Amino acid sequence: MTKLSVNINKIATLRNSRGGDVPNVVQFAIDAQGFGAQGITVHPRPDERHIRYQDVYDLKPVVHTEFNIEGNPINKFVDMVLEVKPTQVTLVPDDVNALTSNAGWDTLKHKDFLTEVIKEFKNNGIRTSIFVDPILKQIEGAKATGTDRIELYTEAFAKQYALGDYNSVKPYADCAVLATRLGMGVNAGHDLSLSNIAFFSEKVPGLLEVSIGHALVSESLYLGVENVIQMYLRKLKH
Repeated sequence: MTKLSVNINKIATLRNSRGGDVPNVVQFAIDAQGFGAQGITVHPRPDERHIRYQDVYDLKPVVHTEFNIEGNPINKFVDMVLEVKPTQVTLVPDDVNALTSNAGWDTLKHKDFLTEVIKEFKNNGIRTSIFVDPILKQIEGAKATGTDRIELYTEAFAKQYALGDYNSVKPYADCAVLATRLGMGVNAGHDLSLSNIAFFSEKVPGLLEVSIGHALVSESLYLGVENVIQMYLRKLKH
């Protein structure tokens, strides 16, 4: 069964909009796990516009499932990850001013940099994952960095699937097969939702984990958080 990691960035965005502590991101993480989530994901950015660096430290003691920290490995981020020692760190090539993640790593161009960062994390017992586009040569490049896993960037699939293009999943399936053959685990995330998650997880072999935040929180406004998490779990069970 593919694991569901709930990205709680949007909960932090809502909290920050009023300047207080409602909703409380720590309590939300506790509740999400209680409702069945098998992991918690956070993605702190340098401007701390949603998850703050302090949130990551506050969450560490309460995340008893898998704790996944995403981000661009700038010095501040690397230092925080080494202190917190999450289950997994996912490296994302975010621009400082990026609204959201919008591209995977060029694993060929940045091979040396990624190799160095990944080695540091792995030496500290932290599982590593690289955010990549569904391009076979990038999967091969990821293998050369020594990463444990890749995370397939799924925005293109989600957009095409919504238009009825079901063949848009094929590059992801091909990349998953290659990654598995090369000895890497496969994660996925970005714009996955209740409307497309079952199809994606059925068609992409060896999918270990999906990270879902924006859609899950949006769907929960109408359907309730506990109900939505359970709906995802049922769709991932096949």
